[in-house]
Amino acid sequence: MSYPRKDVKQISELANGLIDPVLARRAGINTALLGSWSEIAGEDFADCTRPEKIAWARGGDDGGFRPGVLTIACEGARALFLTHAQGELIQRINSFFGFAAVHQIRIVQKPVSQVLRRSRTPQPLKGEAARKLEGMMEGIEGDKLRQAIQRLGTAVMGKRGSGR
Repeated sequence: MSYPRKDVKQISELANGLIDPVLARRAGINTALLGSWSEIAGEDFADCTRPEKIAWARGGDDGGFRPGVLTIACEGARALFLTHAQGELIQRINSFFGFAAVHQIRIVQKPVSQVLRRSRTPQPLKGEAARKLEGMMEGIEGDKLRQAIQRLGTAVMGKRGSGR
């Protein structure tokens, strides 16, 4: 039986320990904020926004802490809706931090998510499915119509066969 070693750390702990100081220096944010962003932003904005940086204000005459400005990347027209929801989002961000860390949001329109492009060409059918499609297409004389129906049939029957 093996016993867990006390000096063993998870990879995420090591990675966050390396990444957090760099993020804090360059962007004023940490991996905890990035990792929790979907919960903070909520379902309306989780897929179209990303926190970019927090510009921390320098201390005033009294040398005390002053809240910063959070820059958020937002996709396209959703930025308008985000503008209207700023107050609530600032409250959520400050609740996450546990203090009034942000007093303003700056929105920058830019792409946020990587769109996965799927091939529009379905995988060719094999075996019984291919024979069945060929039987359905008997009597179709036009080449272009035949090709279009074959693509459609391959896509439909391929999805059915893959269990989707």
